[in-house]
Amino acid sequence: MLSAADDITTSGSLQFDFKAIEAATNNFQKSNKLGHGGFGEVFKGTFPNGTEVAVKRLSKISGQGEEEFKNEVLLVAKLQHRNLVRLLGFSVEGEEKILVYEYMPNKSLDYFLFDHRRRGQLDWRTRYNIIRGVTRGILYLHQDSRLTIIHRDLKAGNILLDVDMNPKIADFGVARNFRVDQTEATTGRVVGTFGYMPPEYVANGQFSMKSDVYSFGVLILEIIVGKKSSSFHEIDGSVGNLVTYVWRLWNNESFLELVDPAMGESYDKDEVIRCIHISLLCVQENPADRPTMSTVFQMLTNTFLTLPVPQLPGFVFRVRSEPNPLAERLEPGPSTTMSFACSIDDASITSVDLR
Repeated sequence: MLSAADDITTSGSLQFDFKAIEAATNNFQKSNKLGHGGFGEVFKGTFPNGTEVAVKRLSKISGQGEEEFKNEVLLVAKLQHRNLVRLLGFSVEGEEKILVYEYMPNKSLDYFLFDHRRRGQLDWRTRYNIIRGVTRGILYLHQDSRLTIIHRDLKAGNILLDVDMNPKIADFGVARNFRVDQTEATTGRVVGTFGYMPPEYVANGQFSMKSDVYSFGVLILEIIVGKKSSSFHEIDGSVGNLVTYVWRLWNNESFLELVDPAMGESYDKDEVIRCIHISLLCVQENPADRPTMSTVFQMLTNTFLTLPVPQLPGFVFRVRSEPNPLAERLEPGPSTTMSFACSIDDASITSVDLR
C-alpha cells in the first residue's frame, strides 16, 4: 500500500497541494470530467495563472491502482520527450492520490480514429505524423532515455494529441523499467489490452521491448484501416482480428483495400504500403523476428532501405475450408489455439487467467 512515507515523496518538487487541485477542477465538477478508466477519473483543471492541466484521480476502491500510481510517478518523472505526455506533479493526501499532467486539447487518438464522424479529420499527413511521433516516443523509452522502459499498454486510447495533433504516449501505470543488461521478463499477472498484446505475453506472461513492438504494429494497422482490432468479427465471421484481415489482403496484393475510405484519395500510396509492410514485420509470431524500434525508425525514415518479407504473423485465424498455402508454417501453439471472441480493445485488463 502507498503511504506518504513511500519513496515517491522524495520527488518533493513535483508535489502539489491537494486544495490547489480541488480549486483548479472546481472540486472535481462533472462538467470538467474528461474520461474515466480502471484507474479512476480524469478531469480538466485550470490553475490561477491560466495553465490548463489534466488531473487523474485514483479511485479509492482500486487496490491495483495504488501500485500503478506509484509506478507512474517514479517512472514518468524521470522521462522527458516531445512524444511523451509530461507529468507536472502529483498529490497524496489521506485517501486522495492525484496525478497532474499537461492538458491535451485534442483528447486521444481513439477519439478520432474510431468515430465515423471524426475520422475524416485525420488525413494521411496527420496519421503518418502520428505514426512517426509514436515511433520516436517508444524509441526514447526503449533506448534513448536514461532508463529502459517497457510500456506494456500501447494502444490508440493511450496516444494523446496536442493542439497541433502531435502524438504523446500516456499512461505508464503498468510500465516496467529494465536493468541495463535485461532483455526480457516474465510475470504471472498479465496486464494490457486484448488485441494489442503479443502471443508470448498472453500465453506465458513473457514481455520485452518486442512486446511493445507488436502493440505498435497493431496500432499502425488501426491508424491505416480506421477500425479497432476487435471489430473485425463484425465484417466477416471468418476473420478473428485486424491482423488476420490485413494478412489476407496483403497476400492477395490488395494493399489499398485496407486504406480507410475517410482519407479519400489524398494519401501517398507508397508510404501507406510501406507502413503496412512495417506493421506486419512488427506483429510477427516470434519476438526475435520483429524489428527493434530503432530499426522501425530507420525503415520509416529511409525509403531506400529494403524491408524483409513478412512471415505469418501471430494470432492469425483462417477459415477451415479455405485453402492455405501457408498451412505448413502454422504450427500448433498459443497463437493458433487461443480464441479472441472476447477481445476487448477499450478496457485495460488488470489480470488474466490463462488456464
